[in-house]
Amino acid sequence: MQLDNATLKRLKGIGHELKPVVMIGNNGVTPAIIEEVERALNDHELIKVKLPAGTKEEREAAGEQLATETRSEVIHTIGRMALLLRNNPNANPKLSNLIRYAD
Repeated sequence: MQLDNATLKRLKGIGHELKPVVMIGNNGVTPAIIEEVERALNDHELIKVKLPAGTKEEREAAGEQLATETRSEVIHTIGRMALLLRNNPNANPKLSNLIRYAD
């Protein structure tokens, strides 16, 4: 999915307001983590994930692995936080961060 700069900027702005809904521990990306991220993406569409401690490359690899496993896209990473997006055409307006924070 290719997003233009204005859309990326809007998504990052929404992500700035969000709290992490999934935190990955020392065990890394496990099936339970993937299942929880799947659930969160279905409900919220745009989520913030706290990545495990490690080098920048390890954190980026964990974010990319999560995105691949959940068929989502990494919008932004900074430090130990990653912002993931997966559109849900049947999103609940009360849960979707894209709808709730729409301009």
